Amino acid sequence: MTTPVIRSAEEITQLFRGAIRAGQLGDGERLPTVRQTARDFHIAQATAAKAYKTLEQEGLVVTRTAAGTRVAPGASRAPQAVVQLARALAESADAAQITVDDTIAIIRAVWGADETANLPG
Repeated sequence: MTTPVIRSAEEITQLFRGAIRAGQLGDGERLPTVRQTARDFHIAQATAAKAYKTLEQEGLVVTRTAAGTRVAPGASRAPQAVVQLARALAESADAAQITVDDTIAIIRAVWGADETANLPG
């Protein structure tokens, strides 16, 4: 399997947004510099800067001169315990050959406590 090539500011934004919301980047954690992000993803610095600006506008990061860009307080919504459980669920579902869509359906059914839900499997 090949790694998808990331080329747009929106793709970079989605990548960091997902990492922040999943708790992979915690509150106060420093993001790479714009220059480093551009280098890492083989994109223009302006593209990386645009992504960081979007994240800042969404309130997910805070940028301070000389301090860099950090995850904003409270931006990381997922407690580490929830992230660990989600990873375990993903691994279990994969091992049982349950699709992502079916796994999400199961979660929705459990979340809604709908005992009459038609669960896959």
